[in-house]
Amino acid sequence: MTVFKSPGSGSKFVLPRRSLLKGGAALGMSTALGAPFINRLFAAEEHPLAGQSIEMNILGIAGWVPSSLGVKMSPLFADFVKEKYGYNVSFAFAEAPFSDLFQKAATSLATKSQEYNIIISDSQWLGALAKPGWILKLNDVIEKNPALQLEWYSQTVVDTYMTYPDGTKDIWGLPQEGDVEALYVRKDWLEDPKEREAFQAKYGKPLPQTFEDFDALTMDEFEKIAEFFTRPDDQRWGFAQQYSRVYDFATCAFNNFLWSRGGEIWDPATGQIEGILNTQQNADSLQAFKDWLKYCPPGATNYGIAEGIDVFTQGKVFSTIQWAAVGSAMITEELKGKVLVVPPPKHGTGDAAKRICSMGGQPWVINAFNDEKKMRVAIDFMNWWYQPDTAVEFAKRGGNPCDKATLSRDDFNDINPWNQTYKFMLEEGRSRDFWHDPKYSEMLAIQQEGYSSFVTGQSSDPKAVLDYIACAQQQILSDEGVAKTAPSDACATTSL
Repeated sequence: MTVFKSPGSGSKFVLPRRSLLKGGAALGMSTALGAPFINRLFAAEEHPLAGQSIEMNILGIAGWVPSSLGVKMSPLFADFVKEKYGYNVSFAFAEAPFSDLFQKAATSLATKSQEYNIIISDSQWLGALAKPGWILKLNDVIEKNPALQLEWYSQTVVDTYMTYPDGTKDIWGLPQEGDVEALYVRKDWLEDPKEREAFQAKYGKPLPQTFEDFDALTMDEFEKIAEFFTRPDDQRWGFAQQYSRVYDFATCAFNNFLWSRGGEIWDPATGQIEGILNTQQNADSLQAFKDWLKYCPPGATNYGIAEGIDVFTQGKVFSTIQWAAVGSAMITEELKGKVLVVPPPKHGTGDAAKRICSMGGQPWVINAFNDEKKMRVAIDFMNWWYQPDTAVEFAKRGGNPCDKATLSRDDFNDINPWNQTYKFMLEEGRSRDFWHDPKYSEMLAIQQEGYSSFVTGQSSDPKAVLDYIACAQQQILSDEGVAKTAPSDACATTSL
């Protein structure tokens, strides 16, 4: 799609300094109008864009249904503002894969370009986009817009998609797509009388059948099911998860093991990683993560999101841990009624068993260099996106809203097969995000390298791999000034 580019200079407004990142550079633009833009924008006045036509551009994730929904629903927004405010708006959509999207956004924003007026950012990029002053700080906007003063479903939503630095009240994003890890299983295989009889005979217990059965399931119990359905001679396997070195695929999948087994990846208050990530407990979790390859199809070390969708929809695996956001791709027309979407199994035994999985999903962020007209449309769009009717329409098209009112509707669980699990995993304490630090991409690259080295057999010692990652990440945060301590002397000898 050809993307319309508006001029990168000549903007006619200046945002108050308090609306930008504290300590960041001012935009350096001037205005002939007396009142600050944010204040004028929501004064009681006829809409300043009445009678005009505006072209807007959204940058989103290629091949990612929730990203494209924002554009596919934009004609509804155009109708809304035409009727309510009397102006015309059209949207173009630029895109890039997860692994390339940040660089595409950063390259444009670094020049103060208006090439992308609204961006669908991955949650971990908030720091990298906010710190240079590239995106609009939203506190003042929210304060002046009642439609944006929502009660979110959980604090996890706020922590993941909205705030930077972590633990502060500085808001830079608004949830576009909520997302959690879910376990997709073949319900028709579970209900097959022959399979049920054979499993009962082999393990002395029935196959789980319901959401509640899987909620209570531990990894040890689930492993028996994965083993039972692993039949290489029939080209069937019991399980699949993401092990790929691309982007954050292996990291998100391994975090499910690490956190659920009691580990941590860092101390965000001090920036300390060494001694926290590279524990023997976490090394044991990394080994367990690799051990599940025995229930996966050949080539699983290269599995990312797309590969997981393929093997599941092709009937090659009984189950896979996959994002709720891709539910519409996972449950094809042929599989409707044959798939159960449930919480991933808990790790541990008894009352101590727990599940803590990686958060996915993306926030909307607004280009801080938008001219006055495009900034007005962007904020109008956000006001519209969080209208109750818009949120329900988004859900009906396969999206995952995050506001409490929509998720608390009596009919929400029935809109999509994954909605009950999405809500369950979105509750506080069941899912979490990692690093919003501006050095996110550098830290992630080191981590992905290490995890991939171990699961592919290039490295054999999980503790040594974690030592290597922890030392390299400690150096990154030390150089940045976030970590209070430099890497220890022991780091001088670490390698993969």
